Amino acid sequence: MRFMDETSFILGVDLDGVVGDFYGAMRQIAADWLNRPVESLCEEVGYGLEEWGLAEYGGYERLHRFAVTQRNLFSAMKPIKDAPAVLRKLSARGIRIRIITHRLFLKHFHKTSITQTVDWLDSWDVPYWDLCFMADKGAVGAHVYIDDAPANVTRLRDQGCRTIVFTNSTNRDLPGPRADNWQDAERLVMEAKEEWTTGTLDLFGAAGYRT
Repeated sequence: MRFMDETSFILGVDLDGVVGDFYGAMRQIAADWLNRPVESLCEEVGYGLEEWGLAEYGGYERLHRFAVTQRNLFSAMKPIKDAPAVLRKLSARGIRIRIITHRLFLKHFHKTSITQTVDWLDSWDVPYWDLCFMADKGAVGAHVYIDDAPANVTRLRDQGCRTIVFTNSTNRDLPGPRADNWQDAERLVMEAKEEWTTGTLDLFGAAGYRT
């Protein structure tokens, strides 16, 4: 059974690639790890960063572990343009921000990942009421979600969850609704909140919100 707060409109927000510039930060770190000029690493990547030739160096998981434990990835990355400011605006309008991230998918450094995440959110004054570390994002409940990972978006929509795609090179083939920037995200979230307020929000079958 999904948990859903009955008194607040809940926005489920992914972090990496949506609020934090995950791919920009990883590109800089990967250049050091691969001992290559950062310009040689393309910016248009797929999920898993195979375009950078990580396989012969131990693969993505090894780079990810290095990035978090040796380069403080989750506390060092910059935010996506306008993300903290728009989230502050949404929070001021009474929207409950629920951060939902799967940053604990690798073993043995969960404390480091959690500490870096909390410190980063505080340092950029990103508002949130709830912070959830889990793979099944639909299980914690939200009225609308925003995510960039193709697998997450597909799974959420298959579960009947209204989901906005935050555009980057990993998800251009996914159908909308999508936000190309945080101004788009703000508009789509406020439209959903207005539907919720008037009782017309269709959580589990809104046209255009399921694959």
